[in-house]
Amino acid sequence: MTTPDHIPQTPADGRVADAPAANWVDRYAPAAWRPYLRLSRADRPIGTWLLLLPCWWGLALAITATPEAAQPYHLWIAVVCGIGAFLMRGAGCTWNDLADHEFDAAVERTRSRPLPAGQVSRRAAIIWMCAQALLAFGILLTFNLFTIFLACASLVLVAIYPFAKRFTWWPQVFLGLAFNWGALVGWAAVTGGLSWPPILLYFAGIAWTLFYDTIYAHQDKEDDALIGIKSTARLFGDDTGRWLFGFLVVSVLLMAMALIGALGERSPMVLAAALAGVWAFGWHLTWQMGRLRIDDPERCKLVFHSNRDAGLVVIAGLLVAAGLGVMA
Repeated sequence: MTTPDHIPQTPADGRVADAPAANWVDRYAPAAWRPYLRLSRADRPIGTWLLLLPCWWGLALAITATPEAAQPYHLWIAVVCGIGAFLMRGAGCTWNDLADHEFDAAVERTRSRPLPAGQVSRRAAIIWMCAQALLAFGILLTFNLFTIFLACASLVLVAIYPFAKRFTWWPQVFLGLAFNWGALVGWAAVTGGLSWPPILLYFAGIAWTLFYDTIYAHQDKEDDALIGIKSTARLFGDDTGRWLFGFLVVSVLLMAMALIGALGERSPMVLAAALAGVWAFGWHLTWQMGRLRIDDPERCKLVFHSNRDAGLVVIAGLLVAAGLGVMA
């Protein structure tokens, strides 16, 4: 049984308990802005990375598949994906906390968040959420019409996710559906449409989310059991390792199929470079499993955070492949 000594306590200075001690929000942001930035999880950027990386996967795969069509505008897409991921992750986290503030107050790790801690009112949180979403929508208007509608469709998934843990043992599926939508958006922003490769890449990302968010959920499984919150961590229990390995295999296979489908007509060197990134991704997840201790919340947190690097190695492979394609 995890004791309170092993779980971060609520800091007296308003900092969220599980935020990094040296995060930029608590060190440099104006005091009046800190509760809102904490509400958006700006003090914990890993969620922004996990939302952004599938966007870059789809974008990089589309550019690698058609290097002759590469243009400076695609750099703008990459930058906008980063800004949009930051804003929409913030809006989504605000919505999540509005839906979950009573549950958050009952969980040791989350009771110091701005809403349950009383740092921000519900009305102010709603205004903050809408402001972030509107800014993101304004940036989205620089994309083609198909991509605008496609990105807006993800809001349905974002709206459902906070409630999934109330009615299913698989809320991580809903998180995966929402968090990996960017793989479709990144591809469509370049091509103006969709095809099988980005769809396969999307499902590869969902399997990856099941992998990393099951690890994340093990931090809270004891509190979740007390208050009736469902998760794959509680569902799998001691069989977590076998399930994680299954998600790993599915993610790697689907990602490889997506790359082969998109790059099959490119040179063997281009395809090999792209697949090397997938291979490295798979080995990174295997390495994570070796480090994981599901009954150690701090270890779960560290392993979860390492998924930023896992997603980046896929980008690295695609960038090398794109460079080889341009030189060919």
